Amino acid sequence: MKDLRSIYSEFSEKNSNKKFFIFVSIPNQNLILYKDFVKIKEYNISSSKYGEGSIEGSYKTPLGAHIIKKYIGENEDIYTIFKNRKPTQHKLKIEEDKIFLEDDIISSRILWLEGLEAGKNKGSNLDSFKRYIYIHGTHEEAKLGEKASHGCIRMGNNDIIDLCNRDIINTLVYISN
Repeated sequence: MKDLRSIYSEFSEKNSNKKFFIFVSIPNQNLILYKDFVKIKEYNISSSKYGEGSIEGSYKTPLGAHIIKKYIGENEDIYTIFKNRKPTQHKLKIEEDKIFLEDDIISSRILWLEGLEAGKNKGSNLDSFKRYIYIHGTHEEAKLGEKASHGCIRMGNNDIIDLCNRDIINTLVYISN
């Protein structure tokens, strides 16, 4: 695997936020936030239970370089449920058990990712932005640390708010297996 500095160098001209860099490790099921290449925070995540890939309709987590294109939910209450990227009046109930649930509830905040690599996560039927790939809060916090999502990167609700409380828009996000 390439080191962080070479990944950042390769894609740095495509992101305007030079303060931070986010590295998502699928094998470790974590998201690491770097500032000036110094690790400042690590969060447990859940990537797709269907594996990694970019094809539309696959429910897989896309790999490679992305930027945070849009931030949705600023100033919404924690546990707010989103439908079609709009906050609802409903609040989340955190599932304490590791049971199988069909729903992939999006809560608290949404960081909408745009792929940067043509033919890998950008363009035609494998475009991360058009596939609505997000980093978002989840109702299945008990499953953080294991593959459980439907393609997005799930985080704990307090964690996604903590991440979003930083100047995070247009930050480079690299998802690696």
